[in-house]
Parts: sequence; C-alpha cells; structure tokens
Amino acid sequence: MQIIDSGRFVPAADGSADFAEHLSVPALSFGTYSIPAGAKDDQSPHNEDEIYVVTSGRASFTSGGETVEVGPGTALFVPAREEHRFHDVTEDLVTLVFFAPAYSGIPQD
Repeated sequence: MQIIDSGRFVPAADGSADFAEHLSVPALSFGTYSIPAGAKDDQSPHNEDEIYVVTSGRASFTSGGETVEVGPGTALFVPAREEHRFHDVTEDLVTLVFFAPAYSGIPQD
C-alpha cells in the first residue's frame, strides 16, 4: 500500500497550471493537476485514456465538441488522443488525474 498526499492546490512556481505525477505503474498512473483561477490550460492530447475528478474549484471543460461546467465531485472521462481543455477557470481548480495505461508524456501520434 502507498498513501498519496493529493488534492491540494499547488500551482507551478510561475503561477501557471501544474501537473504532478504521484504514482506510475505500467497499467496506470495517477497525479494532480492544479490550475489557478484565470490561468490557461495549454495541454495537448495524450496517447492514454484519462479520468479527471475535480476536488475543488470551478471551471468549464471542453472535450469531443461538448462543453460542461465542472466543480467539486465532477468526474470526466477523456478517450486517448481526444482534444480537451479546461477553460474559464473561475476558482483555483484541483483535479485528480488517472491515466491508463500509465502516462508516457509523449504527445499524441
């Protein structure tokens, strides 16, 4: 067993969005993604399926041509290689992020 300290708001040193990976095994990886209010989410599609679980904050999220409002408790599934983005972040946002298989860090093919 491993206890992981996650779900706290931790932006990058320059105040921008920040992804921190906490666990990686071949089948999946887990991290947190913090986006300050008003900041830009500039991620690119990945080669892995992904699940976000919002733990705090509020924003809009667009994926697959659909936009939804998100807040604490919202869970989102994004298939591999699908363009997606958080935007209009009105409250500092923290999400738990799960990738399957483990996040490679390699942009989509």
